[in-house]
Amino acid sequence: MASTAPEKEKDKSKVHKLSLKGSARLVAEFFQYSIHTILFQRGVYPAEDFTAVKKYGLNMLVSSDDQVRAYIKKIMSQLDKWMVGGKIQKLVIVITDKDTGEHVERWQFDVQIFAKPKSKSKTSKTASSKSAPPTDQQENSASGTTSSPAVPEEKEKTEAEIQAEIAAIFRQITASVTFLPQLQGDCTFNVLVYADASSEVPVEWGDSDGKEIANGERVQLRGFSTQSHRVDTLVSYRLAD
Repeated sequence: MASTAPEKEKDKSKVHKLSLKGSARLVAEFFQYSIHTILFQRGVYPAEDFTAVKKYGLNMLVSSDDQVRAYIKKIMSQLDKWMVGGKIQKLVIVITDKDTGEHVERWQFDVQIFAKPKSKSKTSKTASSKSAPPTDQQENSASGTTSSPAVPEEKEKTEAEIQAEIAAIFRQITASVTFLPQLQGDCTFNVLVYADASSEVPVEWGDSDGKEIANGERVQLRGFSTQSHRVDTLVSYRLAD
């Protein structure tokens, strides 16, 4: 009989604590909706190509174009594996002018894993580009050397608290149209993932440079955290001529 109370307490903690794998999948899902949201808000594809879905307590707009959806699904299938394996340091969405080839906006999501031991590892910037239907001739990336310091473990949060933080980021992305220059002409986008050099990379992914914005403005946006991860958001953009 003495063991009854501790068992109940143990079960209760299981219900409220988000596992590392669960946290990784939550972050990957956030990235998926971020891609759709940025494509819509920045007008990379026509507004009529998007449909509304309820997520994070908000009306989120996702692409209804079959090719775009299939392409993003393909990206997310690999991204989910890398996230669960703790292989990702950042995800970047780059918007590029089709006519000039100039990068005009760069959305960067930095990923930290809490309580990760300090280690030195090569980081490959793996890119997958989108310019119409997906193809197997994707861009390839360069590698560099980085070190990841241990990050103190975050306090436990309820799912509602995490969802509220994520919703605040999407509200801020939506509001960013008030300061971001209007995109001119036809644009395309690339998705870059900074993954550990030891990561297994599918053949359709390849190496790329960082696609930085030359002399661009930078604005730090909100972030969110679980007990296992923290994601911070930064947008860089080219000043209007």
